Amino acid sequence: MFETLCCDMPLHPTWPDLVGRLLVTLLAGFLIGLNREARGHSAGLRTTILVGLAACVAMIQANMLLDVSGKGPDSFVRMDVMRFALGVLTGVGFIGGGAILRRGDLVTGVTTAATMWIMTMIGLAFGGGQYGLGAIATVLTLVTLQALKWVDLKIARNHKAILSVSWPKSSPPDLPDIVRPLGYDARFVGMEHDVDHQRFVFSFKVQWKQPDAERPSTEVLAVVGEHCTVERFDVIGENSS
Repeated sequence: MFETLCCDMPLHPTWPDLVGRLLVTLLAGFLIGLNREARGHSAGLRTTILVGLAACVAMIQANMLLDVSGKGPDSFVRMDVMRFALGVLTGVGFIGGGAILRRGDLVTGVTTAATMWIMTMIGLAFGGGQYGLGAIATVLTLVTLQALKWVDLKIARNHKAILSVSWPKSSPPDLPDIVRPLGYDARFVGMEHDVDHQRFVFSFKVQWKQPDAERPSTEVLAVVGEHCTVERFDVIGENSS
């Protein structure tokens, strides 16, 4: 194992080799960051490049210290240069944790955190001179972020909304039975009395399954409107990248 590592990380790398590692890491960060930037995500072009370069520099520094690792006869300290990579991954874990936000049912930043994680691994691979591994990881990451996004949009997932309707009676309308034939589930969540207009406003939490690529249908609102007056229809945000 040590011999394999030394083949990828020579004890005395040349400066052209080190510059090449940084440049290919920069290119990988640019391609992956460009994908994130085009979609308007928080970790865009510059952040992705910087994370990759930080990992690459750490691995290059570990490479340059390989020939001085170990414990000298008059030293109390043993140097383990492979801890450089562990420290970088720990630091990126904090960045990824800060990118993930949760507000009720809304979760954002999960894909951003995962992108930072894989970009770190790509930087470590290129920094260690493992060009083939880094290139394959870059291609697979781009395929996952770009091509599989289309597949993700086609997957039916749960959507939620708050539907408020006005009704002259003090008891709520039987909304669950009204929307069930359309594939919707409704649950009563609250009521308020509009004294000025002599009516009651009832709120229901509506849930249905639909791929993100499809536009929401207004058919359910038309059906509900035949029985009572629709006041509001507020979609609750789902999981986001």
